[in-house]
Amino acid sequence: MLTAQASPSTSTEDPPDPPLRPRRRSWAQALRRDWQLYSLAVLPLLFFVVFRYLPMLGNVIAFRRYEPGGDLFGEYWVGLRYFRMFLADPTFWQVFTNTAVIGTLTLLFCFPLPIVLALLLNEVRTRWLKGFVQTVSYLPHFLSIVVVAGLILQTVSIDGVVNQGLRAIGQDPVAFIQEPGWFRTIYVSSEVWQTVGWGTILYLAALTTIDNDLYDQAKVDGANRWRQTWHVTLPGIRPTMITLLILNIGTFLAVGFEKVLLLYNPLTYATADVVSTYLYRVGIVSGSFSYAAAIGLFESLIGLALVLGANSLSRRVAGTSLW
Repeated sequence: MLTAQASPSTSTEDPPDPPLRPRRRSWAQALRRDWQLYSLAVLPLLFFVVFRYLPMLGNVIAFRRYEPGGDLFGEYWVGLRYFRMFLADPTFWQVFTNTAVIGTLTLLFCFPLPIVLALLLNEVRTRWLKGFVQTVSYLPHFLSIVVVAGLILQTVSIDGVVNQGLRAIGQDPVAFIQEPGWFRTIYVSSEVWQTVGWGTILYLAALTTIDNDLYDQAKVDGANRWRQTWHVTLPGIRPTMITLLILNIGTFLAVGFEKVLLLYNPLTYATADVVSTYLYRVGIVSGSFSYAAAIGLFESLIGLALVLGANSLSRRVAGTSLW
């Protein structure tokens, strides 16, 4: 009797279905569901639209002749006339050089010092001492620019504290405010005093995100405090450092208008006059709005180029960027 030999069985079952991905909600569904949260963004968006984006329409007067009381967007087209005017103006290049020098000095001192202060505060283990240093270093940030300028002028005046100290050691008083050579030192020093303490907040927050196990492993490997700072702490806050550096480079030419305007005088124009104060005198005081708009647009384009260049360089060198 013949018996059927069973052949090896082959699986005919269908493969398991892939897990279903959650359906993405459309923006309309998300808006209906979380409209309370989205409503919180209405006022900030209106602020940026009204005070940031709508004023950009006024840049058109950099290419048109504008007369006060006339057409809001200028009377007629003049092309690149105003750009050629300031590019050939030696006064503009003087104030542009002053802006670049002051911006460079401010970046060199005001960018690394908050990192140093944050690292030092991170090593302080006495809570009351750490809180006291933080309070004292943060306080100048909350002072008005007018108050800060008044304190600076009183301190470095002929009868101020600095000159009284010079007289006490037998030195002649120095007219700091009237001498062009001292303006940059005074400005950068005041910027350091006013901004360094406040700048440490972001770095102290970034320090709290570093895993303590990394420090323990570094101790096991025999790393001292300096090695731990170099190989653990600084890499941990590197994204924050790079982000703030790119933003600071973007505002490289936006030297503080209010403080410079309050501190400088015609005797110190050679080193103190910057693009923003020059725009104020040309545009507001003299009424050359189209000329001032052309200079402002030129400054903005340089700032945009600096941000894009710094972001691209950071992405290639450090692997971190804003976008």
